[in-house]
Amino acid sequence: MAATAENLKSSLIGAPAPDTRIAGWADEPTAKLGMLGAELPLSAEEQAIVDVLHKFAEQELRPTGKILDRMSPEQVIAPDSPLWTVYRKFGELGFTVDAMMQFPPQQRGKLMCLFYEELGWGDSGLAISLGASSLPRYISTLFGNEYLASLQTDDMVGCWGITEPDHGSDTLDPSREIASPGANYGRPNCVAKIMADKIVINGQKSAWVSNGTIGQICILYCAADTGAGADTRHGACIIVPTNTKGVSKGKPLDKMGQRALNQGEIFFDNVELPIEHLLAGPENYQRAVYTIHAEANVLMGATFTGVARAAFELALDYAHTRKQGGVPIMRHQSVAHRLFHMFRKTEAARALCRRVAEYNMVVPQPALHAAMTAKITGTQTAFEVASEALQIFGGNGMTREYPMEKLLRDARASMIEDGCNEILAIKGGMGLADYDRL
Repeated sequence: MAATAENLKSSLIGAPAPDTRIAGWADEPTAKLGMLGAELPLSAEEQAIVDVLHKFAEQELRPTGKILDRMSPEQVIAPDSPLWTVYRKFGELGFTVDAMMQFPPQQRGKLMCLFYEELGWGDSGLAISLGASSLPRYISTLFGNEYLASLQTDDMVGCWGITEPDHGSDTLDPSREIASPGANYGRPNCVAKIMADKIVINGQKSAWVSNGTIGQICILYCAADTGAGADTRHGACIIVPTNTKGVSKGKPLDKMGQRALNQGEIFFDNVELPIEHLLAGPENYQRAVYTIHAEANVLMGATFTGVARAAFELALDYAHTRKQGGVPIMRHQSVAHRLFHMFRKTEAARALCRRVAEYNMVVPQPALHAAMTAKITGTQTAFEVASEALQIFGGNGMTREYPMEKLLRDARASMIEDGCNEILAIKGGMGLADYDRL
C-alpha cells in the first residue's frame, strides 16, 4: 500500500490543480438539473432524438392517453379512435426497428432507455403498445431471420402472445428452475404441432396479450409437440400473421390501469403455417424466451422510470403552487423530504436501467437476472413515487381532474405485467446461483 501511494505521489508533477469551477459559484451555491437529472451531456444526435421524442410524448402521448383512459376498451380500438393517430404520427418519426439496429450495440442500449423513458413519461400504456408492436420484427432480426422479419412491415401492428389462461409468469420459466419441488406447471393451453413441412397450432393465449385484438402479426410462444406430446420446456416460437385461417380474437380487456394499451385473447383453431414460420424450434426455445425476456424487462424498467419521473415532476410543480399554512407546501419539511426521496429513487432507477441495457448489449450473453433488476426497480419505483406524489396532491390527487390517480393505476399494473415482480425476483435469485456448488 505504501509503495502504491509513493508511486502515485511520484507520478504527480507540481501541486494538484484547483477546481477552477468553484470561483464561479454563487455565494450560496445551488444547482438545477435538466429533465433527465444528473445526466452527462448527450451527443448532438442523442439530444436530437430525445427532443423529438419528448415533444411527441408531450403533445401526443400524454393528452391522447388521458382521452383513451376514459373510453371503453371497444372505443379505444375503434376505427375513429385517437389511438390510430398516435400510431400514424409515431410512424412518421421514423424510429423503426431497422433504424435502431444501425446504432452500435452500447449506444443502442443507451438510446433505447432514453427512448422508452420518454414514451413512458408521456403515457405508459401507449408506450407498451408501441413497444410490443415492434417485437415480431425485432426478435426475428436478433435471430438473423430476414424472411420472418420481412413479414412485418413498418405500418403493421405486432403483438406478443405468451401468457395463457392457466399460465401467467410461469411461461417465462420454461426451465422450471423456480417450480416447487415435485410440482408441474400443468397442461398448456396452446400447442404447436411441429411437422417436417408445416406447423399446426391449436389453443389460446390469454386476455393479457398486449395488442392482442389489434395485432396483425404475432410473435407466439407456446408448447411444442414433435410427436411425443406437448412439451412446455422445449416449446416453439412462431411468427403468425393474424389473418391466417383459424386465428380469431376475443374482446378487448377492461382493466384498471394502462387502459390505452389494448389487450385481449387470441384463439387458434387448426392454424396451419409453413415450417418457415418457425423462428425458434424446441432446441432453441429456451434461448428465444431468454432473449425476449431480457430485452423486454430492461425496457419495462426504462418505461416506468419515465412514469416515476412524470409523477415526480408533477408533484414538484404542485408543491410550488399549492399553499397550506400560508406558504407553498414546498416550504414544509415533510414535503421537501418526500420529494427528495422521490427524486433519489427515480435517479437510481434510471441509472440502473441504463447500466443494464448497455451491459446486455455488449456482452456475449445478456444477464437475464440483471434485466430483472431493471424491471423490478423501475416498476416498483414508479408505484412508490406515484403513491407519494398523490399524497402531495392530497384530496386533489384522488380526483380525475388531476393526473395522479391515473399514474398510480398505470404504475400498479406494471408490477404484474411482463412477469410479476415476485416471480421475477425468485427466478432472478436462482440466476445468481453457482450450480457447480449446489
